[in-house]
Amino acid sequence: MNSEPRPAVRISGLVKRYGDKTAVDGLDLEIPAGAVTAVLGPNGAGKTTTIETCEGYRRPDGGTVRVLGLDPVADAARLRPRIGVMLQSGGIYSGARADEMLRHMARLHAHPLDVDALIERLGLGSCGRTSYRRLSGGQQQRLALAMAVVGRPELVFLDEPTAGLDPQARRSTWDLVRELRADGVSVVLTTHFMDEAEELADEVAVIDAGRIVAQGSPEALCRGGAENTLRFTGRPGLDLGSLLKALPDGTRADELSSGTYRITGDVDPQLLATVTSWCAQHGVMPSGISVERHTLEDVFLELTGKELRA
Repeated sequence: MNSEPRPAVRISGLVKRYGDKTAVDGLDLEIPAGAVTAVLGPNGAGKTTTIETCEGYRRPDGGTVRVLGLDPVADAARLRPRIGVMLQSGGIYSGARADEMLRHMARLHAHPLDVDALIERLGLGSCGRTSYRRLSGGQQQRLALAMAVVGRPELVFLDEPTAGLDPQARRSTWDLVRELRADGVSVVLTTHFMDEAEELADEVAVIDAGRIVAQGSPEALCRGGAENTLRFTGRPGLDLGSLLKALPDGTRADELSSGTYRITGDVDPQLLATVTSWCAQHGVMPSGISVERHTLEDVFLELTGKELRA
């Protein structure tokens, strides 16, 4: 008996065209259930089209999309009560009050979250009777997030959930995303903040030119990218050839300036211990030891050649 959980989203050979332009070009992607998956991509890469197809807002021109085992278009009536969608803009009546919209959304679901507690949690209490169009950008974001999760969805799509938020509200949003995951909710996150993706995501999928170009945990993607760097200072003119003999094959060592050294390669705790041990054996007191870790932003730039811009 197969005990493997069914993925929250399964996309096979997705194609979507707008006239002569192919926005998504045979994309394959599986999003695991009960995890936070960050979908990243430069502007124009096909990321938004892919997500909107999963949400049922776009009809694919080719391939298949299954969300919680259902077709987002053909099975829309069955799927909608099971998912939450946070749009970056739109979808809320501009003249409606914040608490009015949230309570209306809650009444559409059989077992919604406690609305008052959610309002308090996301700091919306002071603006509950304010019309949507008069809310600040950050307040609009928090209301959109509340509306996406109030129905206790099995799967929630969050589009730039912390755009325009102050640091405290951003941390509160991160905590809410972690609680959703702890409750078994599958979360699909799109964000332009690399630190957010690294902090929250169990899995990262990078889209470029309408295809998946990399997928894995943030840690695995960073390990598989460019080498990390260890830097330290010591007396000038160290015998780097002797040091390299003690280090793994493929490691490089340079004296960047008098007494300033850089070790490049697979920098892990064992390599650090080897360098400090070698220094001790040769009467060297290293100082200013630092490790420059390869970040998710580094990986993104290597894969796409573009910065991630809002």
